[in-house]
Amino acid sequence: MAPFLAYGDSGPRASTAPPLVLIHGHPFDRTMWAPQVAAFSPDRRVVTPDLRGYGASPVVPGTTPFAVLVEDVAALLDDLRIPEFVLGGLSMGGQIAMEFHRLFPGRVRGLLLADTSPAAETPAGRKSRNATADRLLREGMAGYAEEVLYGMVAPYARPEVAAHVHRMMTGTPPEGAAAALRGRAERPDYRELLTRVGVPTLVVVGEDDGFTPVAEAQAMHEALPDSVLRVVRGAAHLPNLERPADFNEAVAGLLARV
Repeated sequence: MAPFLAYGDSGPRASTAPPLVLIHGHPFDRTMWAPQVAAFSPDRRVVTPDLRGYGASPVVPGTTPFAVLVEDVAALLDDLRIPEFVLGGLSMGGQIAMEFHRLFPGRVRGLLLADTSPAAETPAGRKSRNATADRLLREGMAGYAEEVLYGMVAPYARPEVAAHVHRMMTGTPPEGAAAALRGRAERPDYRELLTRVGVPTLVVVGEDDGFTPVAEAQAMHEALPDSVLRVVRGAAHLPNLERPADFNEAVAGLLARV
């Protein structure tokens, strides 16, 4: 039985617009979507789950495959009586959105893939993910958060944005983050899947993203049959927080196409 996920659920239930479901990245929680909830919930339902092991959701140690994370979200949306929706995710959340489309393509009306990569993990990447998981269990989140903060956001990011990101990272349970990292290391390759996505898609990337560079976003855009690419200036890996107005403008364009 899937653990009960903590989640945010904002906006009008009676809206005819398809709900927007947003999946956070690692090692964050649903509060990373606060600017998008504020922007879009006046007109449509916006659902933001905390993934298993993150935020206020249950922590399950070990290894959490992406398929399990997807099944958790699907079960939550069943409980909320949301059969179809626009699905978005950033970084690991974007990979989980791709896995969701792989397992439940008929439920996805539109797709937002932000600062993410469709490729399977390399052997070196698998080793690195598992080593990081070991480190988080051994040391906790604080040292890791300090090291990666100014890769997640640009060094020139607003202090309050950097503080929010640091707070999310240090508040993440190490056991949950490690379990997801081990699952992430074993993810499949989604590049062929992208060529079969039949819904409007938005690919977004921060211009200064060092984790998932612009060239990778460009390749995703070229593989997708019906996509728009938006490069957000003045942002690194989290343009939705670093430049929310530009990010939201791009998402509004996707929603208008669905």
